[in-house]
Amino acid sequence: MIFNQPLAFIDVETTGTDAGQHEIIELGLVLTRLKDGVLSVVDELDIKIHPNHIENADPVALRINGYNDGDWLFATSLADAMKTFAEKTNGAVFVAHNVTFDAAFIDSAFKQTGVENKMYFQKIDTLSIAFAKLHDQDDMNKLSLRALCEYLGVENKRAHSAFADAYATYEVFKKLMGLK
Repeated sequence: MIFNQPLAFIDVETTGTDAGQHEIIELGLVLTRLKDGVLSVVDELDIKIHPNHIENADPVALRINGYNDGDWLFATSLADAMKTFAEKTNGAVFVAHNVTFDAAFIDSAFKQTGVENKMYFQKIDTLSIAFAKLHDQDDMNKLSLRALCEYLGVENKRAHSAFADAYATYEVFKKLMGLK
């Protein structure tokens, strides 16, 4: 039953928008459990991943994500990152803001590395939840994570950093769902 599964709030920062061509360079995870209306953080992951083909990167994506060679000097390999990620997300429900984007990159990374994806098969999209809950709000004209954070009073000082965005998605989800 989905209500007993941990919820894995996931965000990736990438070298572009095409999961078939571009790479994950940062992976953020906030792993939670829901009990008695309280959504509690039980584990976290904030990891930089060394790109193998930076020459294929979209310069705009790198600028938005704040990529620079110095900060990624000691980044981990995709295979090691996915092993750790798979361990932490075993049995969890994938939750993201615009889940289609993040899931495409995560699925590609699992396939590329041969690491088994042990997450629960269902996924939750906070973008869809926001649309369902806020579609009739006259003062809401965008459903980006940034716009939702502003509208709902969620602080995200490091937007476009994977862990910060995963944590902001967790906070937005709680507010949209009326959870503590």
